[in-house]
Amino acid sequence: MNTLKMIDHINSGELDAKFAYIYGEGAVSHQKQRYIGAIKEFEALYGEREISLFSVAGRSELSGNHTDHNRGCVVAASIDLDIIAVAAKRDDSVIRIKSEGFPEDEVDFNAYSAPVSEKFGTSESIIAGMCAGFLKNNHKIGGFDAYTTSNVLKGSGLSSSAAFEDMVGNILSHFYNDGGVDNVEIAMLAQYSENVFFGKPCGLMDQVACAVGGIVAIDFEKPDAPVIEKLDFDLSAKGYNLCIVNTGGNHADLTDDYASVPKEMKAVAAHFGKEVLREVCSCELMREIPVLREKVGDRAILRALHFMNENERVKAQTAALKAGDLDAFFSEVLASGRSSFCYLQNVYTTKNLTEQGLSLALCLAENTLAGKKAAWRVHGGGFAGTTQAFVPTTEVENYRKVMDSVFGEGKCIVLRIRPVGAVKVF
Repeated sequence: MNTLKMIDHINSGELDAKFAYIYGEGAVSHQKQRYIGAIKEFEALYGEREISLFSVAGRSELSGNHTDHNRGCVVAASIDLDIIAVAAKRDDSVIRIKSEGFPEDEVDFNAYSAPVSEKFGTSESIIAGMCAGFLKNNHKIGGFDAYTTSNVLKGSGLSSSAAFEDMVGNILSHFYNDGGVDNVEIAMLAQYSENVFFGKPCGLMDQVACAVGGIVAIDFEKPDAPVIEKLDFDLSAKGYNLCIVNTGGNHADLTDDYASVPKEMKAVAAHFGKEVLREVCSCELMREIPVLREKVGDRAILRALHFMNENERVKAQTAALKAGDLDAFFSEVLASGRSSFCYLQNVYTTKNLTEQGLSLALCLAENTLAGKKAAWRVHGGGFAGTTQAFVPTTEVENYRKVMDSVFGEGKCIVLRIRPVGAVKVF
């Protein structure tokens, strides 16, 4: 369907049911205008073309902080903030993507088929890496033009980068593989792209949560075949909202901080002749602490202990969600937050000790929600960005007011968990 007909199609209400399913009934009108606006931007850039519409969710980690990269367990959820794309096929080897607010990326995948260190950290490298990953796994690729717009804020801990990676894979899957590359594989190729072409070590949780959708428990013990279990749990029906506070910190200069976490955890694992901590017994770790202090330092040990305990917390939280036991779930959320602050040490960066937005937000959450049945913790990779809180619906406006007064209007984001991750909308 071309751009003009697609706009008429949306205006006539033909996609209302699809929008309601993805975003909720109350968001249909806004999403119609959002998609129409994106189509008009695409047409202004690339002309009146035959187009398709795509969406990839942002994600919120509900359980498990820095466990995935050492083959641990997590619980995560897709959210109703997303990246959408209007895209059209090309008949050559060029991919052009214009993301709102950023310069256009143009990649000829025939000329950019291997990692280039000078391109590390760029969106061009992500596009090239996804193409290389598709070819590596014997899938087809081809050129396309796309315009994207996202309300998954960069540096928000809601995984804007993973959503972008998954979006490239989502488009390649539907345009050139009849939608046959499943979302778990797309997520794994996104991790490959980020690790090898983008030059950033990361786990797989963000990409899987953005791609798969709903609330999912993920066990990464076998990274080539993660065990993914959808959890039937409705937070809204329990009278709670998931609130994310964007403290305004930026992740741009924190690659070294993020990289130090898996690096130190794996250094501990290497002492036992293992690749990752999932392969190490906690009793072995406890026994070897005196030797490890000299070999890898105290912080690495603390982070390893966090991993061991956090992995058990995830299992307990998964069981609690299955049972609908919020008391047990919230207890482990709070324990995860304490462990992340004290032992994982990813709540602020030592590069700038005067800026501790996450610490402040966590303190305010504790003060505001004291005595209430609620829970809060650092969200995502940490060091800057966002906190997470499970807030009774009756307390949301007061919580939002407190957080917005400190961090700025609109910085407290009230989220809905959406049922799908990476999809072709039309």
